[in-house]
Amino acid sequence: MQNRNFLDYLIITLKGAAMGAADVVPGVSGGTIAFISGIYEELLESIASISFGTLKLLKTDGIKAVWKQVNGNFLASLLLGVLISVVSLAKLILWLLENHPILVWSFFFGLVLASILYIGKQITKWNIPTVIVLLLGAILAYWITTLEPLVTDDASPIYLFFSAAIAICAMILPGISGSFILVILGAYKPVFEAINNRDIKLLAIIGAGVVVGLLTFSRLIKWLFNHYKNMTLAVLTGFILGSLNKIWPWKETLTWRTNSHGIQVPVNEQSISPFSFDGESQLMFAIILAIIGFLMILVLEKIAVKNE
Repeated sequence: MQNRNFLDYLIITLKGAAMGAADVVPGVSGGTIAFISGIYEELLESIASISFGTLKLLKTDGIKAVWKQVNGNFLASLLLGVLISVVSLAKLILWLLENHPILVWSFFFGLVLASILYIGKQITKWNIPTVIVLLLGAILAYWITTLEPLVTDDASPIYLFFSAAIAICAMILPGISGSFILVILGAYKPVFEAINNRDIKLLAIIGAGVVVGLLTFSRLIKWLFNHYKNMTLAVLTGFILGSLNKIWPWKETLTWRTNSHGIQVPVNEQSISPFSFDGESQLMFAIILAIIGFLMILVLEKIAVKNE
């Protein structure tokens, strides 16, 4: 556990808030934010340190020893930021996505585009296998963005448990959006309705799925980082590259459905040119917001380098 002061933990909380805000958007990964903010590997290490042995340590050495082993201050600060962001920003971001989708997607498009350059720069050795796995990661992520979402307005608690377990795996992967996985599985609306309605019972079931998914998947990613770091980074870079299709600001709706409130909502969309967009393309504002998102990553990188 690193020696940190109050300001350090406040910054970690703010990074958690940024992760939470990203995870609310179906197409942007909180894992990307964790990576570019310099806490990704520590997050994996901390999560992976939690196991059945932790319960044994709790029994023999007490809660203080467990807290130190799992890097409790770091995880608590980060989780606090994520929770504050999700609870406070969920309604705002969903409102923005509904009323100003092009501007929201443009900002995140610029942010994610810069993230590709940032994560790609972490690869220390480029060769043919590295390029191949990057391309495979990009193709897989692009394919996922083209899948037609399931329609399940009335998802069962068990279904939401497994949906949460799968989605959290995506949330800690840069480039693969956990929220979008929830959309694909038809669980996005039920999960966020549970959050907005403070449905404690359903949130507990979803939370259990999150814990199961985190504890199992984080170990796999940690092992890959320890043994095949360059290849893993290449796959993650490919994931982010392929995911750009999902957050492209200008879309054409292919299929619609009527939700439980009788409102027509898009089911399947495809990316189109802003010049072919049926409506106000808002191209100038979109470009400005994309540049702002792009520059934000460059600034974060400069700050990280300076701190090192």
